[in-house]
Amino acid sequence: QVQLVESGGGLVQAGGSLRLSCAASGRTISNYAMGWFRQAPGKERESLATISRGGARTYYTDSVKDRFTISRDNGKNTVYLQMNSLKPEDTAVYYCAASTTWGAPSGPNEYTYWGQGTQVTVSS
Repeated sequence: QVQLVESGGGLVQAGGSLRLSCAASGRTISNYAMGWFRQAPGKERESLATISRGGARTYYTDSVKDRFTISRDNGKNTVYLQMNSLKPEDTAVYYCAASTTWGAPSGPNEYTYWGQGTQVTVSS
């Protein structure tokens, strides 16, 4: 199985940027679709962006299109989420996850392996 560790979260002012990283170990991520998700207090886990094994296919939820970019470096076994134009409503714990489903599956239920999460707080 694959172990995932997120990093790069923190406190940022509205309009700022952060780059999250998800480092994998145990298995190569080239065997998995990867995704980024977030969960705010009292809310359900939300899909943000997903990417297929080779990176050719991506999915973005409407609220982050044109602001967030998912990418992967299979050679470094790492997935990234570049977040620009951050808003206070982006405040949440951000998770990366791995899926054996082909393509760029968007639903959290399609992901088997999860990291522990990293907190992102956007101040107004």
